[in-house]
Amino acid sequence: MSRIGKSPIAIPDGVTVNVADGVVSVKGKLGELHQEVKGIDVSIEDNIITFERPTDLKADRAKHGLYRALINNMIEGVSNGFTKQLELVGVGYRASNQGQKLDLAIGFSHNIVLDIAPEVTVETISEKGKNPVVKLTSFDKQLVGQVAAKIRGFRKPEPYKGKGIKFVGEQIRRKAGKSA
Repeated sequence: MSRIGKSPIAIPDGVTVNVADGVVSVKGKLGELHQEVKGIDVSIEDNIITFERPTDLKADRAKHGLYRALINNMIEGVSNGFTKQLELVGVGYRASNQGQKLDLAIGFSHNIVLDIAPEVTVETISEKGKNPVVKLTSFDKQLVGQVAAKIRGFRKPEPYKGKGIKFVGEQIRRKAGKSA
């Protein structure tokens, strides 16, 4: 039995969950999310969501924990939200934003201007003596992770000097240079 799939989810106050025709809808103070569920029975009783799989086939076992985790992330997102922070490490690296447009100066001949999805709130923090930080906030965990990965992909951290765009708290494996 899936350890993740068999654990129930408690619905917090201010969040409504509906199951209709294989689609789970979660609505909270931050937004509304929908997830199609195939092959797994979802039931709601007394503000507790449980997941049951029909067979012990490998595909059903895999979906059991997957859908439970997706629905849990949806409930967490519409009630609290998710945040990713990216740090720009390098001399002259800058970030600024006007509304949903993110402007990155990361060592190329031209600045990179990126339109951020309207569901994601972008904020840039620049303090003297510290690396610029781009803060992404949204109720959709998948979307905020995808946007953060796209931004990081413009200039991944390199192992010799550590320059590039990295997640805050991420450890970069460093290599010794020529002299070592």
